[in-house]
Amino acid sequence: MPEIAEVARVVHYLRKSLVGKTLAVVKAQDDANVFGKVGTTGAEVQKSLTGKKVLDAASQGKYFWHVDTPRSSNPILIPDRLIMSSPPHPVFHFGMTGWCYIRGEKTIHYRPENITEREEWPQLVWKLLLETSGEPKVEVAFADSRRFGRIRLVDCAGEDIRKTTPLKENGPDPVIDKDILTVEWLEKKLKSKRVPVKALLLDQANISGIGNWVGDEILYNAKLHPEQYSNTFNSDQVKQLHKSIHYVCQTAVDLLADSSKFPDDWLFNHRWGKGKKDSPTTLPNGAKITHLTVGGRTSCVVPSIQKKTGAVAGDIKKDPDNEGGDENSEVMNGSKAKQSQSKKRKAGADEIENDVGIDSKYDDSETASHETKGKPKKSKPNPKVKSQPKSSKPSAKEEVESGEEEPEELPAEVKVNSNKVKATSKGKASKKADLEAIVGGRRHSGRISRAQD
Repeated sequence: MPEIAEVARVVHYLRKSLVGKTLAVVKAQDDANVFGKVGTTGAEVQKSLTGKKVLDAASQGKYFWHVDTPRSSNPILIPDRLIMSSPPHPVFHFGMTGWCYIRGEKTIHYRPENITEREEWPQLVWKLLLETSGEPKVEVAFADSRRFGRIRLVDCAGEDIRKTTPLKENGPDPVIDKDILTVEWLEKKLKSKRVPVKALLLDQANISGIGNWVGDEILYNAKLHPEQYSNTFNSDQVKQLHKSIHYVCQTAVDLLADSSKFPDDWLFNHRWGKGKKDSPTTLPNGAKITHLTVGGRTSCVVPSIQKKTGAVAGDIKKDPDNEGGDENSEVMNGSKAKQSQSKKRKAGADEIENDVGIDSKYDDSETASHETKGKPKKSKPNPKVKSQPKSSKPSAKEEVESGEEEPEELPAEVKVNSNKVKATSKGKASKKADLEAIVGGRRHSGRISRAQD
């Protein structure tokens, strides 16, 4: 899922290419997930944006938006942005696989080296297309293969977007809200909850923009274990965590999520080998890399550096690819396993739709259900099979009538338990003898299996 740095990268390119342009052509798919789950339609978005001028692009955490105005309006200048009272404004969330493409620009963030920017236009899974008037023409496409992304219209003045739903329900942004996200604020937040610290960081209601890889990088830099309860850290650890949050987020945003420029000592450069053949499982200094499931997401951990100094959650799932795991991990008890197993969630669309705390909930590809050991259930008798009393002796006529129709010839071999009765098909007399053999066998075994010809 694109996180704070990837969203900042898109906003950078939107400001570079789209701000100041008028949207001459707007096309939107009628997607019931991308538009419908946030109360709008593709047609409504298309109508609202066509003919408007883009004045600015901005972001908070994993959300971004651009502010539009009719061509005839006079802009109001506010520091660092142009704001106009011309609602509604589009607000975007990438979800799991969404991205914003600008034709001719390399907007793609970190990716494997063997993957190149798609050359086809528009993108195969596009949901919204924007095309500007004048020259040079700019073309923008919002695409999302899994359809967990969201595009909504916010009916407010541009400067009030952060004061409206869903942004107002999200926590402060580590880059643009440094005056809010202080050491004191963070310590109060940590002490007010008893959850694994990784889960707290992923919850967008606490802090905006921190996703899986950023959260792992922060905790690695702070030398804190992701399983440890948030209210068990001392003041020095909280100060280090605060420092690491701002350092990692600011650095990643400043570098526009360009992983080739990330510091050499970042965990990011070594975390992607899980489950891949011949991939390193250690850091260059030999420290072992392990994987745990915390907050429903796979966490990359270096136990020799990220030591547990307090109580940890008892519902942590060890990753099957982690052979040894963390040697000082707490063993989950049976009652918590049963409780975790009973709380199976729906797949991601409904959760991402909520937009608040979406990362702290279980992802559909990495669940946190556990196997439990219980008493085996007693097998129920098959109601269709009724055992015959020992004194009941069906006749040959009853045996034949029990089938759908009387066969013309009996099989060449009939098995009665382990004893085989040889039979030959020589007319009606032979058939009668064979039937008597069958009935005699049922008196002892209660069932008959017939071999195929």
